[in-house]
Amino acid sequence: MSSHRIRTSAAAITAVVAFPLSLGAFAPQAFADNTASSTPSPFGPGCSSLPHEGKGSAKGMAKERVATAAANNPKLTKLALALKDAGLTTKLNDAKHVTLFAPTNAAFDKISKMKLAGLLKDKAQLKKVLTYHVVDKTITPSELPNGSFKTREGSMLKTTGSGTSFKVNDTAEIVCGDIKTANATVYLVDKVLMPPS
Repeated sequence: MSSHRIRTSAAAITAVVAFPLSLGAFAPQAFADNTASSTPSPFGPGCSSLPHEGKGSAKGMAKERVATAAANNPKLTKLALALKDAGLTTKLNDAKHVTLFAPTNAAFDKISKMKLAGLLKDKAQLKKVLTYHVVDKTITPSELPNGSFKTREGSMLKTTGSGTSFKVNDTAEIVCGDIKTANATVYLVDKVLMPPS
């Protein structure tokens, strides 16, 4: 009986020692998984052309407020200048949980030089156009397939699509979506959206 108890106790001690060791083996993996899940993971064909590191990268943008993040992204420099001209930089940076459908430099290039110059000179109209790209809520990718959202400008915009292919107002393609900043979610679009007149 005594030897049976000794064997049982030895087995129990072995199990107690082995259990924390097994936890230790899995702990680094669990930590890595949690870290990975908090890392921004944008989608879309244009994401590969974003900087891979630094301020303009997805990880870099996640540390900055949205207007500042846009200014640091080489694809959004024209948008950043337009926001500054419209007096919206600070307002966007101070906003909480907004979504920005951000026209890329290529989107601005699709507007004729004359029309763009006129827009940039008309601060009221520029503000109207830019606030049409901002929604005062976080829009998740799951809301994009059949979305309808009221913008800061006051009009509605809609999103359609599936998988990783989405359009805004049936005209602008989301080229890189679900980019996180410190206070916003950003979807890069290939066309400047115009509010209903």
